[in-house]
Order: sequence, then C-alpha cells, then structure tokens
Amino acid sequence: MPAPAFATTAPLDHADTVDRDSRNAAITLGLSLPGDVVLYLLLPMYAASFGVTLAEAGLLLAANRLVRIAGYGWVARFYARNGDRPTCTIAVVAAAFCALGYATLSGFWALLPLRLVWGLCFAALNLSTQALATAAPMGAARRNGRSRAFISLGPVIALPTAALVAQWAGPRPIFIALALASLVAVLAARKLPSAAHAMPKPTRRFKRPNSLDVWSFMEGLTLDGLFIVGLSYLGHDLMPTHAVVMAGVLMALRYMAEIVLSPVGGRMAERWGAERMLVALSLLTSLALIGFGAGLLWFCAGLIVVLRALQLPLMPPIVAHRTPGPGRVQALAARAVWRDIGAGAGPILAGLLLPIAPSLWIYGVSAAVLALAAWACRSDKAAAA
Repeated sequence: MPAPAFATTAPLDHADTVDRDSRNAAITLGLSLPGDVVLYLLLPMYAASFGVTLAEAGLLLAANRLVRIAGYGWVARFYARNGDRPTCTIAVVAAAFCALGYATLSGFWALLPLRLVWGLCFAALNLSTQALATAAPMGAARRNGRSRAFISLGPVIALPTAALVAQWAGPRPIFIALALASLVAVLAARKLPSAAHAMPKPTRRFKRPNSLDVWSFMEGLTLDGLFIVGLSYLGHDLMPTHAVVMAGVLMALRYMAEIVLSPVGGRMAERWGAERMLVALSLLTSLALIGFGAGLLWFCAGLIVVLRALQLPLMPPIVAHRTPGPGRVQALAARAVWRDIGAGAGPILAGLLLPIAPSLWIYGVSAAVLALAAWACRSDKAAAA
C-alpha cells in the first residue's frame, strides 16, 4: 500500500539542527542494518548451519520485506504518534536481539519471528531517515545524499569482514558483533528529536499496476532478489573455498557503488533523459543477467552492481515528470512498495528454482521480462501514478 508522507510538526531552529538530526538517524540505521545484509550473504551459502533448506532460506530472506509491506501502515502510525527518539530506540534494541538470534537459534520457525521483527524495525528506521532528511526543503538533496553514504558505510565494512570471519570460524560468531553494533546505535537514537509527526489520512484506493510499477517490481525481483541469492548459491558451487569472500566483497561493492555512482547516473539522466537511460541501462543489465546465469559469474556480477547503482536515481525524475503536483510523493512511495514486493518474491523464487532449474534459464527469462518492462516504460508516456 502507498506509504504516507510525513511532515515534522516541531519547528526547526536552523539548518544545523536538521543536518544533525538527519545524520544521527542515518548513523542509527547504518549501525543496525549490517545484521540483515550479512544474513543475505551467509544464509544461502550456509543454510545447513542455520538448520534450514535453501528454499526456507529464501522465505526467511523475503519475510522482512513482506511483513514491511503488510505492516507499513501500523509502523507509520506508531512512528508519527511517538516521534523519532522512542521509535528508533525500540527498533535498534529489537534489531540487536534479532542479530543475537541469528547467532544462536536454528530452524525455520525459530528464525522466522526474527525476520518479521526486523522488517518492522527497518520500516521505522527508514521512515526516520527520510522524514528527518526532508524536514526542511533547503539542502534536502544534500542531506539525502549524505544520509545514503552513512547508511551504506555499515554494510560496506560488515560484509567483507563477515565473509572472512565465516571462512575462519563459521557463519554464526559475526552476528554477536553485529548485535553489539546495533546496541551502540542506541547512543545515536537517543539524540534524535522526540516530537510527533503529522500524518495525512492514508488512501486505500487500489490501482492496476502501470509500466513503472512493473519495472520497479522486476528490478526488485531480479537485482535485489534473484541476483543476491544466486550470487551466494552459484558462487559456492564455482569457488567453494573462497566463494563467501568473493560474494561478500561484491555485495559490499554494491553499497559502495551507490555512494560513488548514483550521482553519476543522475547527471547522465539530466544530459540524455531519464527514460532513455532507464531503457539503455536495463537492456545492459539484462545482458549481464544472462551472462551471470551462463557462468560468467564474477565479471557479470560486478557489471550488475555498477549498472544497478547507475539506475537508482532514474525513477524519481520519471515519476516527477509523469506525476506533477501533490501526487508526486504518493507515486514515489507506490514505486517503492512494488519494488519491495519484487524483492520479497525474488529470494523465494531463487530458493525454489536454483536447486532444480538451469541458472541460464532462470536468469535468461527474468532478464527478458526486465527488458520488456523497461521498454514499456519508454513507450507508456502517459502512465499515471
């Protein structure tokens, strides 16, 4: 369902206050996020160590996104009513317990509640970063860019470190350290403002997905779902002794690429047009996905990471062009929901299909659908939010 927009009700004294609050919110999420991204790395590759099958691992990795889609409205109301400091403090403490559970618990039914809790925690923390970064119009873009950098820094450090630790001591011990990092985030969360936020009444209208919805769904399905799980699963088969290190480095590169290359993608869109760049980069991504499934694993994985980072800034200007006026924020939120749906379905499909179907078939079909979805975005100029 579309995510509501927020506007802070407490007056802001000056830009430094807004900058400080945005920075603290980003640090809070950046310290809490590594437990989740490291699980994406280690769970498919060490599924037996966690007492689950690969299919169950896919369900567990998807659960946090699925519960976020279903429970977003409740989290939004809780956040708006209670403010950033109480909400984020609860979220980071719960995130620490989730990471501790990854280190100690085994089996699908023991891990599933942890994934559901984390999904709600991330929803709250992500809302805080977005609301505080846009609390004042002046400098909002700069704050959002810096916020992305702070958030990505935690995964960039945690992923290769976790890969090395897992190769040496197994997949479990690293989560104890990540639980402690989440507790450190309490210090940043306690510096956040406690003022409530105004929330408009949510709309409950259901609309048929348009071309932008379909592309967002396929991007989440392929790049945030099938690709990430396949990187761990196929990499372990091709390089069983060092696959976890290679996968960890590439996943960390994905976050580093967001910091470095997303501004480049934005400038390219301004020069050649966002829709044209979306089609071109999606077609290149489709070719890279085919190569990934055909066995050119590490080269194509690196190429996909670069192309994904270049694509990230393209959707907002397309949506803003097609949906001017007050519907813009709601339209942007709808695209995010469709991407979450795709990213939630991706690990489930990967867990079910990778053990039984040729990887070239899996990634070839998904690449073709992604390319068609991108082409539809170009031709459907009159798409409505």
